[in-house]
Amino acid sequence: MPDLKTHLSKSLFWDVDFEKIDWGKNAPFVVERVLMKGKWENFKSILGFYGKPRIKEIIVKLRYLDKRTLQFCSVYFDIPLNKFRCYNIRQSNRLHWDY
Repeated sequence: MPDLKTHLSKSLFWDVDFEKIDWGKNAPFVVERVLMKGKWENFKSILGFYGKPRIKEIIVKLRYLDKRTLQFCSVYFDIPLNKFRCYNIRQSNRLHWDY
């Protein structure tokens, strides 16, 4: 298993102590951050570290993914949009009436 510390950019985790990240315990945080802010190389690194099944398990439970990332995940991992928690939360939130 590759060491994520050497393959991920510290700038992705600017707001936390990079050296103290528990890559197993904080997997949802790491996956979300890499998907939304990382580069393709970072994505390949987490894919190699966690594996496709574990990432699929994580992303469907995330509370927020931007629209572009959500669409990418849906296509890449072959998961229907309505299976994502963040999609269902977004659909249930009422938008303001636009006059």
